[in-house]
Amino acid sequence: MAMELKSPAISEDRNIPVRYTCQGDNLSPPLVWSGIPPETRSLVLIVDDPDAPDPQAPKMTWVHWVLYNLPPDSDGLPEGVAELPPGTGEGLNDWHKTGYGGPCPPIGNHRYYHKLYALDTVLDDLARPTKADIEAAMAGHILDRAELMGTYRKH
Repeated sequence: MAMELKSPAISEDRNIPVRYTCQGDNLSPPLVWSGIPPETRSLVLIVDDPDAPDPQAPKMTWVHWVLYNLPPDSDGLPEGVAELPPGTGEGLNDWHKTGYGGPCPPIGNHRYYHKLYALDTVLDDLARPTKADIEAAMAGHILDRAELMGTYRKH
């Protein structure tokens, strides 16, 4: 069974509801995953936007959320998650904060990728890591991955 990442609030390639953006409640969307390989020791979730600042001339990928060491037996996160599963670490987003930061594009219609990785290890000794730190630590340890992409344009 292939790994899957879904949300009851976000349909693949569709608009992300305002509730999950800077123009709404800025809540993290509910996420549900399945098909985690049995040998998985931890999960990583990264949410980012490769269209920053302008989809017509992207210059960077803006990081919205970084979670690592999610337990492999977890099956998702609730909307506006307030308490992360035990052992879960939080990395820094591009606002230099931990936690979720919703879509808030300055111009145009941006794509937001929710990426879940199954790892054969637990990531140790990470203090407020960035996405780059997490990617470097998980290199060579990815068993599988799943992705969900939604879009958003400010109204």
